[in-house]
Amino acid sequence: MSGLRVESAANGGEIYRHLRCQKQRRKRYGSYNRRGQLIDRVSIYESPAIVDSRSRIGAWELDTIIGKNHKQAIVSLTERKSRFSLIQKVERKTATCVADAIISLLSPLSDKVITMTSDNGKEFAHHKTIADKLNADFFFAHPYASWERGLNKNTNGLMRQYFPKGSDFTTVTKKEIDQAMGKINNRPRKCLGMRTPNQVLLGINPSVALAS
Repeated sequence: MSGLRVESAANGGEIYRHLRCQKQRRKRYGSYNRRGQLIDRVSIYESPAIVDSRSRIGAWELDTIIGKNHKQAIVSLTERKSRFSLIQKVERKTATCVADAIISLLSPLSDKVITMTSDNGKEFAHHKTIADKLNADFFFAHPYASWERGLNKNTNGLMRQYFPKGSDFTTVTKKEIDQAMGKINNRPRKCLGMRTPNQVLLGINPSVALAS
């Protein structure tokens, strides 16, 4: 194109549109709706060191398990020291439904709730409401770092014994969920000195209980 001045788009030129090697303009997928972001999230790095030590009752890991065809879900909570678990089905995996379930499950044990840790799923967007209602601190693990909540993932594996992957949660009853939760919490664990999660959470010494 000898002698022809090719003006850039910035200068208002039009010829650049017809060049064979012109650079294609890409859609900016990084520009997404900020309404989906977690506001005021606090990193797990800011959680007390005692949480990792598992030396006290009160540190909970939170997660959700999705049912078949993404219809309904189960909210799964596990206390780190005792391995005690709480589960509840929700009609939808929305922030409101999940927050209501967490508050409902943990309120009766509020004296045993100090910290909570979840992944970065949008279903935990109401974390501030949850923390306020339970008077506890809420932390978020790092993306793609499931090992930071390994205990909860292990509990979900135990739950899959009762509700295999691909289960239709629309047909699962509250009674079935409560029965599974009871079996998990009353199963002796080697890591707990053959005590059950229920015994550890409540501070029950099985040998003393048997003697009495």
